[in-house]
Amino acid sequence: MVSITALRPLRASLAQRGSWQSCRGSLLAGTRRSFSGYLVSPQELADALKKAPPTPVSSEPRVIPLCASWFLPNDPQGRTGIDVFREKRIPKARFFDLDKVIDKRSPYPHMLPNPKNFAEAMSELGIRHEDTVVVYDSAELGILSAPRVGWTMKVFGHPNVHILNNFRLWVDQGLPTESGNVWTVECGTYPIPRMDEDKVASFEEVREVAEDYNNKEGAEGIQILDARSYGRWAGKDPEPRPGLPSGHLPGSINIPFDSVLDPETKAFLPADKLKEVFAQKGVDPEKPIIATCGTGVTACILETALREAQYGSAEKRRVYDGSWTEWAQRVESDDSLIRTGE
Repeated sequence: MVSITALRPLRASLAQRGSWQSCRGSLLAGTRRSFSGYLVSPQELADALKKAPPTPVSSEPRVIPLCASWFLPNDPQGRTGIDVFREKRIPKARFFDLDKVIDKRSPYPHMLPNPKNFAEAMSELGIRHEDTVVVYDSAELGILSAPRVGWTMKVFGHPNVHILNNFRLWVDQGLPTESGNVWTVECGTYPIPRMDEDKVASFEEVREVAEDYNNKEGAEGIQILDARSYGRWAGKDPEPRPGLPSGHLPGSINIPFDSVLDPETKAFLPADKLKEVFAQKGVDPEKPIIATCGTGVTACILETALREAQYGSAEKRRVYDGSWTEWAQRVESDDSLIRTGE
């Protein structure tokens, strides 16, 4: 029979070993995947890539830079996302094509894909469910479409996704870049996720809000924030897509997306400045918010800014996926649901 005193050193040894393994796992997880917030600085990402590079041979969670560069169809220089990606990118970055990872059956651009198609796109990019993904834009624009891709990944439940703030600063700070043809990645099998519909506002829901504007019993005071330029919101400037009238939804608040960005770096303003922007526009953080824009892209810039400023409850914020492109094509001219002027 083994004595109790003989068992004590063994138990102590096992306890210490378990404690060390737990601590070691926590430390490794922290060095691999920990960022200070949803927005990631260039230096934070550079440090993380040194510790957990996106190599195909690693079975551990990796940090994957994901370029989401995209330009409006009326871009005066005719630029495309894939062109600027080939010209200059973060080493080993992958390219997310915002014009292809969509609901291709929809007549409206950039509508969310279904879960199966999203999983297929992630598999083709070689992204694993456990990877930490940092999405970024072109240096030319600073911030434009990366928040949309980040939001899309969150809608489909990817657990670790961040936005680089931003690639222009990455370049200015002399951090490494590469150029040339895109290197191939080893495809994987990304699990088909569940779509979080609570993050998405449909046409029918937004129509109810617009119809109930100024009705004391209507829509629980839901606020609609429009990220388009003032000229498009007011109906003075044309939409970039031919044939669409400009204007805005009844009661919507115009907050052009560039008003939440630094005018020089095009990075997001600090949280305190973001709070000032929303407060000055009369946005009530206690009421639900729906962000909209032209096609659901820059609306996600406002959603990201709201998150960074901790302005309003995340459970009460949604993005109108179809945005103005869907709205202007589906409402009837005699509905009085397209307003112009102030």
